[in-house]
Amino acid sequence: MMGTVKFGKIALVIFLTILIWVWTDLYLDEPLTVPRATINASYNQELLVSFSGRPETVITNIELKGPAKKISEVKRRLDDGSLVFDFTLNPEREKMTSTGSRTLNVLDFLRRSDKIKELGGLTVEDCKEETIEINVVKLVTKSLEIECRDENGSLLNVESIVPDKVDMYVPEDSRLKARVRLTSSNINQARLSEAVVTPYVELAPGRERPASQTVRIKMSPEADSLTEHLIEDAKLGFTLSKNLQGAFIVDIPNSKYNDLVSSFFIYATLEAKNAYENQEFQIYLIIPDSAAKRPNVEQRIDVVYFFPDEYVRRDEIRLKGEPKVAEFKLVPLRSAENPISVGN
Repeated sequence: MMGTVKFGKIALVIFLTILIWVWTDLYLDEPLTVPRATINASYNQELLVSFSGRPETVITNIELKGPAKKISEVKRRLDDGSLVFDFTLNPEREKMTSTGSRTLNVLDFLRRSDKIKELGGLTVEDCKEETIEINVVKLVTKSLEIECRDENGSLLNVESIVPDKVDMYVPEDSRLKARVRLTSSNINQARLSEAVVTPYVELAPGRERPASQTVRIKMSPEADSLTEHLIEDAKLGFTLSKNLQGAFIVDIPNSKYNDLVSSFFIYATLEAKNAYENQEFQIYLIIPDSAAKRPNVEQRIDVVYFFPDEYVRRDEIRLKGEPKVAEFKLVPLRSAENPISVGN
């Protein structure tokens, strides 16, 4: 009987010891360093917020601490991409609603952030950047004139814009104009009847904001001097941002590729047509960064017809009909010399 009691006590001690080890492993604090995160400002139509002139800023080496179980979960989510350390600065919450420069205490901001609170049980111990500079510009409503440009940024002559002005938020001392960007399809529509488009204002390089209303644009009918030309065996080019270059292959099946470059019609003077055909590329696919969110999935995008700028400005070349639609996949690149692939 005594042996049985002693064995039971020993078993209980072993069980409790293992339980303590498991508890210690799961709930004692462990560190985790997040190498990189971004901070950007939440949208406010009356404010333009920038970080040293950029729309976002990068912070590095964020040191977190928390229970081992929670740290393990965060590591897993970072590895599989379901958790991204992007922080949003709310100008109103930070009392940054008037024009001027501010200094933000990064560590204090991170500790107060909703993202850290949502993770639950983690604390921010340190980060490399102590402070960051933030510039705020208060915007006011102004009635802006509207200018029309094509996809290459060239100024277009139009017959009418209704309304010819639009109210938008801009810096008080600015002389900005609102813009509309007309695609080849828009231009064709504007010549036939009218094109309905949304103006925008570029508050800073790459910082475009749309108007809350559309405008109707009319253009003169096709000039008699332009004739119809068949373009065959066009050369196709690709445009990818630095974020995509070297990271993905643009994959277009052979049958789809042949359809894109086989033939299409343009209206142009003979000089403009010859200049167009002598370019290195006649058509482009501009792959947006958002395409990377759907790797290995078939996506569709309009072809951009790369007409020579000088002939576009003189209204001597344009597409007949609608742009073709390209079907492609972005395939993550592991090891390849050429980041562009056509055909399977």
